[in-house]
Amino acid sequence: MAIKFQYNKTSLQQLEKQLKIRVRTLPIIKNKESALRLEVKRCKAEALKLEERLEKEIQTYDAMFALWSEFDASLIKVKDVHLGVRKIAGVRVPLLEEVDFEIRPYSLFESPKWYADGIHLLKLLANTAIEREFILAKLGLLEHARKKTTQKVNLFEKVQIPGYQDALRKIKRFMEDEENLSKSSQKILKSIQEKRKEAEV
Repeated sequence: MAIKFQYNKTSLQQLEKQLKIRVRTLPIIKNKESALRLEVKRCKAEALKLEERLEKEIQTYDAMFALWSEFDASLIKVKDVHLGVRKIAGVRVPLLEEVDFEIRPYSLFESPKWYADGIHLLKLLANTAIEREFILAKLGLLEHARKKTTQKVNLFEKVQIPGYQDALRKIKRFMEDEENLSKSSQKILKSIQEKRKEAEV
């Protein structure tokens, strides 16, 4: 990225200001990146645990597979999912607070005894599956934010800060050269004037 500048003091001051801002901001962005990286790692581990838990619950479900053909699936359904929002390193992520289930009344005397266990198992399965989806959504948001932050860190570290430093160096050299030329021309002019005075005398 080429930084546009002019060879004057105003441009020099503006570039110095921009460089200071980036140098001051870089550690903050690096901290955000490391916090996001840590949170992504934690989130991946949590998603893996939920995946394993869901597998175990599905195996429990499979163990009762022969009985499920008798089960009335319309007895239970997810009524509502309560959401929250949490900020992690400046990134808003969804938070699962609670899952409400609607259980239709059924006769305890006419239905099999295991219906209560079946409803409990389905609640567990649904709850774990919903929780897993939230963790995956959270992971996606955090991963995206981490990538963006890493890009910004790289932009500042590898492109902008060195670019501003280079531009400042060029302006300072130009101004020093200009000043040296000005002094040299003044000396030459002075020596010419002195020679004229000597010639007149």
